[in-house]
Amino acid sequence: MLKQTSAYALDELNLELTLGQRGQERQREVPLIDLSDFDARRDEITEQLWEAAADIGFFQLVNHGIEIGHIRDAFSMAEQFFGLPEETKARYPLRDGQNAGWETRAQIRPSTGTADQKESYQVTLPRMEGLWPEREVLGGFQHEMLRFEARCHDLGMKVMSCFADRLGFERNFFTRAHDPASETYQSTLRLLHYYALPPQYRPEEGYWRAGAHTDFDCLTMVFQQTGQGGLQLCPGKEAGSNEWTSVQPDTGIITCNIGDMLMRWSDDALKSTLHRVRMPETGEYTGARFSLAYFCQANKDVVIEGPKGKYPPITAADYLRQRIEANFGNRG
Repeated sequence: MLKQTSAYALDELNLELTLGQRGQERQREVPLIDLSDFDARRDEITEQLWEAAADIGFFQLVNHGIEIGHIRDAFSMAEQFFGLPEETKARYPLRDGQNAGWETRAQIRPSTGTADQKESYQVTLPRMEGLWPEREVLGGFQHEMLRFEARCHDLGMKVMSCFADRLGFERNFFTRAHDPASETYQSTLRLLHYYALPPQYRPEEGYWRAGAHTDFDCLTMVFQQTGQGGLQLCPGKEAGSNEWTSVQPDTGIITCNIGDMLMRWSDDALKSTLHRVRMPETGEYTGARFSLAYFCQANKDVVIEGPKGKYPPITAADYLRQRIEANFGNRG
């Protein structure tokens, strides 16, 4: 297994350098939070979200308002895109530093030094010129992805408004910081395809569908399909234990985690949690795994600074640039 040993400017990246080992399995409870009757139950929901985010950094949402039919439509379109010939997908390449477009096995985590065994396609609205498959290539794809991205954004801002309340910010503070009408918008919808494994596959130390990492953003919302497991978490405060908890996939449930941006913004009150997607064990499902992830990332010109000023101010653009450069270093 290849390992990187050089230090990074960000502490969160240096932590990842230590987490390439397989570790142990451990049972933990991932809070399940019901968002029904949101306006009437806002105070109750806010407390549940804050407690989960401050403790384990992961939680799952039910009755979240995104219809399961729309989730399935988005998955269907993602699978059709990834089913295109590789030479076709290569016409929409991931642009260096832009977090938009298609890549395959390009992401090398600081934790592992080996490429994630997946391909992905990023939708970042202001950066999509020339990156949408043409209608004759995949009709309806752009329309469906834009529709799904908008639903994810609205839900993400609803959740973030609860954190704004608890941090003493104006309720719409994070909504203003994640403005999709701005050219500085950075939030990203990411379609992911973890490759099916051959019949002769045997688990091998050092290779991961996605190596251990924390996310760059404020809030990640992950959609998984029932039966396609592998996602595991290890709370940052327990990183030294290297004990990992599997998160069961369910098509109708959204799995959320706090990212590094929000941990900084909260002066570490909220926890950005390590997670990974492990390779299947012997006897487990080894077919293709698909997921959809929406990353609430503050607009480029927004300054990340917590109410207590624990960390020096940094623009969201500079913060995201450092993280992308560390994770896609093999792209030259």
